[in-house]
Amino acid sequence: MLKKKTEVYALGQHISMSADKARRVIDQIRGRSYEEALLILELMPYRACYPIFKLIYSAAANANYNMGSDEVNLLISKAEVHEGTTIKKLKPRARGRSYAIKRSTCHLTIVMKDISLEDKDVEINSLKKNLDGKNSSGGIWDKK
Repeated sequence: MLKKKTEVYALGQHISMSADKARRVIDQIRGRSYEEALLILELMPYRACYPIFKLIYSAAANANYNMGSDEVNLLISKAEVHEGTTIKKLKPRARGRSYAIKRSTCHLTIVMKDISLEDKDVEINSLKKNLDGKNSSGGIWDKK
């Protein structure tokens, strides 16, 4: 039996912002629905919101194209932020000295899950469990 994919993802790499600043925003939208996450991102005052907004929008477009999912059924199941490479530049200072400027980047991963497809799998699995457990008394000490 072929299992239908229920998750899609979008990656944003080398986004020029600190991973800690991006994490502050990502923690607010993890586990929320697609529409609720977009609403939260529009109202938050942080600079990190715009790239994350674009990434969530892209993940929803991937879900629509690859699985035919509707935006209403999408849920952000996983949202991760990893540190990327650090861009190092030298700024000239007085008396021939130089000053190092370190520009940090981060990698964002947004994974979205289609709830409508997952509900069908859960219903099938619960029916199988009910059929398997007919002979037992349902106690926690029953051996299988």
